[in-house]
This record gives sequence, structure tokens and C-alpha cells, in this order.
Amino acid sequence: MASPKRTFVCSECGYELPKWAGQCPACKNWNTIEEFTPAAVSAKVAGSPAKAGRALSLSEISGEDDPRYSSGIGELDRVLGGGVVKGSLTLIAGEPGVGKSTLLLQICNTVAKRCRTLYISGEESARQLKLRAERLAVDATELYFLAETDIDVIKATIMEGNYDLVIIDSIQTISRPSGSSAPGSVTQVRDCTMVLLSVAKSLNVPVMIVGHVNKEGAIAGPKVLEHMVDCVLYFEGERNGPYRILRAAKNRFGSTNEIGVFEMGQLGLIEIPNPSKSLLSGRPQSVPGSCITCVMEGSRPILAEVQALVAPTVFGFPRRTSAGIDYNRATILLSVLEKRGGLKLANSDAYINVIGGLHIEETAVNLAVILAVASAYRDIPLPDDLIAFGEVGLTGEIRAVASCEQRLSEAARMGIQHAIIPYSNKEKLHEIPGIQITYVKNINQAIGIALSAKEEEPQ
Repeated sequence: MASPKRTFVCSECGYELPKWAGQCPACKNWNTIEEFTPAAVSAKVAGSPAKAGRALSLSEISGEDDPRYSSGIGELDRVLGGGVVKGSLTLIAGEPGVGKSTLLLQICNTVAKRCRTLYISGEESARQLKLRAERLAVDATELYFLAETDIDVIKATIMEGNYDLVIIDSIQTISRPSGSSAPGSVTQVRDCTMVLLSVAKSLNVPVMIVGHVNKEGAIAGPKVLEHMVDCVLYFEGERNGPYRILRAAKNRFGSTNEIGVFEMGQLGLIEIPNPSKSLLSGRPQSVPGSCITCVMEGSRPILAEVQALVAPTVFGFPRRTSAGIDYNRATILLSVLEKRGGLKLANSDAYINVIGGLHIEETAVNLAVILAVASAYRDIPLPDDLIAFGEVGLTGEIRAVASCEQRLSEAARMGIQHAIIPYSNKEKLHEIPGIQITYVKNINQAIGIALSAKEEEPQ
């Protein structure tokens, strides 16, 4: 009988190789290649074929029962698409200390008041879990704790307990003692996740697992882990900052565009139903280099403040730094400003920041970045009640953005009275009461209107 084929897998990204190598060709990390031994194939495969199962048509499948129920946390339900889906396997990832365990324990506090909930920890003892639960004021009668790392014991406990929700903290600490590899390795993470997936589907019970992230921000362990689960949630935010953002990278039962916003307090995470108000609180008045913009996170418009600082360079090579937007996009916008806008930024350091720890991927923020940098360069503040959004091209033109009416309605609700938006949005836009709209075609028009509007204000 031929020996099984040897396979080597990168523990960081899950890239498979036919032989061992010192460096992974995909993620370029060193000493991350490990041998992966697949489970032995059953001897029944070589025998008579298995009995075929009965396939169901879509019309035969019952859809009467609601497969979701509320987690008790509105921001989490928004990201999940309406609530927790029965029989789903959800992965929550984030940096250490960002609040993953805190969020899960708060979920237990709300769900366990009406449902039987099991919290399994491979990192903390039962006494430590008790202390953390007391600090977060967790008081639920149907909440049960288990400190265990053996996946076989965990499976047996779930099968016998008749639980409505199971939480695993974390998947990197769970292992099968009969396996030859260490906990957290490629083989152990794959096998344990497959066991939990099988339990979730067979018992129709939702399972949430915590996954740590590596230094690059990706989930530690094989990349295939993200393909095995039904939903992948990333918990973002600066560890020392007050705000946390929960976003979905994958969701089989809902949209991946929604986000949930939380604030870390003394008693845990606090929901922020109005992120615009929180992100704009404490904004300085009449200061150069500050501009308000509006981004769409799913169906939710959020106002954010973009700040810029331009200072003469000292070492002869200008420095470029960005936080909250992509660095490459920031350098492109600075180049467009110099070439098309006439700002001599080659001898100046430029720093761009989005306040509140919000990371904006939408191109609608481009115009706000342009105006903030121009305001900082000329040392002229923009009007405090001005909002700007629009995509900026390499020729300096300003292109249309989607959901323009929703953005302006949110701005008017927050007391914004002036808006600079792309001229291309004029035809399809209805009048928004309470806000004066100025349409621009290029960055020169936008800069001239924004800076002259402040100079014309009565002193």
C-alpha cells in the first residue's frame, strides 16, 4: 500500500507546498511551514458504495421557523444581518486587548437570561472567568462556564447539555490530545474547527469562536479557517482609544457592508447608535486642516473628521504619513494637489489622520482630504459647518459618489449647513432642506470655494 502523500502548509496564511521550505512563497514569513497530515481515509471507501441520500427541492424545505434570534446587542445584530442564525459558526477576530472576550461575555449576559448558554475558555480558569463576569456585572441564570482545551470533551459537553448558544475562547488553545501537532498549529485548528462546525450543523446551535490575529492583522492559523465558518467578524480599534468598530469580512446570511460602533467603558462595551455625533464631539473650531466628510458603511451614513498637517521638511526628503485612509491613496492625492492644484508640497511634510480610529476605504473621502491639506497648507480654516465628499481623479476632476442624498440628510440632521459635492450628482439629487449645496467639477473650484467662504464670513 502506498504511503500517503506529504503536504506542507504555512501556519500564517495556509499556503500549501509539496515540500518543506524555510520561507513561505505567499506571505514571505520565515519558519512557518509545517507538515500537514490529513485524517486517514476510512476502509469503507474501498468497499461497496454508500447508500445515496435523498435530496430536497427548494420548495420542500420549510422556512416557517425564524432561524434568527436577537443577541441583545443592537450593533452586533446589525452586523450579523438581523441577529444570530441558528446552526451558524461565527469567527470573531481582533488584536489582543481590543475587547473580543468582553463582547462575548456581554452577549452571554443578554442571551443567557432567556437561553441556555455555554462559555468555554481555554485561556482562563473558572475563577478568572468569575472575576471578569463580576467586573462586567454579568448576572444570568442560564450561563454556564467550562475551562477546557480538549476538543473531544468540549464536543461531548455540547452534545449532552442541550445549549442554545456556545462560545469558544479561543480556537488557538483548543486541541485534540491524540494529535501529533501542538495546539494552534495548522492541523489542530483545522480539525477542531471542523468538529465545531459539525456540532453546530447537527444540533442547530450557533457557535461563536474567537480567533487571534498575527502581526499583519490576519487571523492566526490557516487561511482556510475563514472559508470553513459562516461569518467572519473583525473587531477593530486602537487599544488605548475609546472606540471599537465591528465589521463583517464574510457573512453567508447577510451583508458585509454594515458596521457596529462601540465605546469601551469601565463596565464593558457601550453601543453607540449615533456614531456621527460621537466622532465629531470635541472638534476644534476655526482651525486650519480640518474638514468633515460622510462615508457610507452599508446603509448607515457616518460623519467623520479628516485632519491634515503640512509643515516644512527638515531633512530634504518630505515625509508622508496617513492614519485612517490608505497610505498609497494619500500620496496620490498629495501628488494631484501639487500637479493640478498648484500647491508646492514637494518641500513639505504632510500628515493625514481620520479622527476616532475610523478606517475609511471609500473613495468619497478624497475631496475632504484635498480640502483639509489645502487648508493646512495655506493656513486658512474651513467653515465649521462645511461638509465635502467626492472621488478625485488623477486629472483633478471630481466624480460622483453613491448615496448622495442619504449623506446630505445625515449632514443636515447634524446641523451642517453647507456642502461641497460633485457636479455629476446634481441631476439625480433632490433638494435637501436646511443645507446649501455647492457643486464643483474639479479640485481648483472646490479649494477656491471652500477657502473663500471662510474669508467672507463676518468677523
